[in-house]
Amino acid sequence: MRLLILSSILLAAPATAQPAPTLDAKAAQAIVVGCSAHASEKKQSQAIAVVDAGGHLVAALRMDGNGSGIFDFALAKAEAVAAWGFSTAQMLEGARGTPGFADAPHVVIVPGGVPVFSADGKTRIGAVGVSGEEPAYDAACAEAGIAAAGLRSSRVR
Repeated sequence: MRLLILSSILLAAPATAQPAPTLDAKAAQAIVVGCSAHASEKKQSQAIAVVDAGGHLVAALRMDGNGSGIFDFALAKAEAVAAWGFSTAQMLEGARGTPGFADAPHVVIVPGGVPVFSADGKTRIGAVGVSGEEPAYDAACAEAGIAAAGLRSSRVR
């Protein structure tokens, strides 16, 4: 009887279950390339950090003219977004309306950190942090890199 129950469970399980989308090295590199192309077109220089959903660095570039502190800030933006699940621009808004939020762990209140969602917009798979120019330009660069990789910067419901 046990064997019969086990085989019934196995037969009921879908045979074509798809693994959850993840941010692989190829997609992360495409984000970096797209962001750096955007920056170069605007005659800007950026530091770019792409992390997976757990906040681990997958790809990065420090364009000419940026010091290591600029890169560290880009990485902090990406890690903050991975930790909280929303952009650093939204963290800035949250800090304005929630006393003490700016002092919470892994909060960065400077735009330039953007989440990365799968191409269908259903799964958050990582984050991009960009630093080196004005915060609005940093965020635009991150958005451009994500789009160039064929991914999304916001969830589709």
